[in-house]
Amino acid sequence: MQFDPNELEHTAVYKLLTGSVIPRPIGWISSISESGINNLAPFSYFNAVGDDPPHVMFSTGRGNNTNKDTLNNVLATKQFVVNMVTEELAEQMNMTAQSVPSEIDEFELAGVTPTASLKVKPMRVKESPIAFECELVHHYFLEDHKHGGACVVIGRIIMMHFDDSVLLENHKINLETYKPISRLAGSNYSKLGELFSVKRN
Repeated sequence: MQFDPNELEHTAVYKLLTGSVIPRPIGWISSISESGINNLAPFSYFNAVGDDPPHVMFSTGRGNNTNKDTLNNVLATKQFVVNMVTEELAEQMNMTAQSVPSEIDEFELAGVTPTASLKVKPMRVKESPIAFECELVHHYFLEDHKHGGACVVIGRIIMMHFDDSVLLENHKINLETYKPISRLAGSNYSKLGELFSVKRN
């Protein structure tokens, strides 16, 4: 079958897209408001976009033409932290996916520990074994939307944090101890599962 997204209900487009582009890494974004309130929320429209210099991106939906707290905070402070999500943090991450009033500190809501970053104001999640401190370099609001669209945020990584437990020699990552999870469709997530290698020619 073929589908023209312009002729589909928005919910159908969402299901087809998020059920097809899988698995998606999860960027657990911590930010801080101008008044000093911590914010923590997961985004599965997330990935690395380059390493020279290192940058990451995430995209946040704007239901009813309304910015999420994360976007408001990042646009105001120009800073955020990406905390990577592991199997052990799945429940806490899911708790921060809910919509709560701006004055609620999601670190407290999820029962995770805020720890100071080195170069940015937003706190890191102490329990996350990998975190990237980022400065905003670019944002772009998707055009021609009907339901609020989304905003793509690109940040430059200015500090990296790695727990010793997930590091191997020569700056490689130990996948057996890292144990990241990824987003599928609906309420489904995935672990790494079986790995295989294909050498490049």
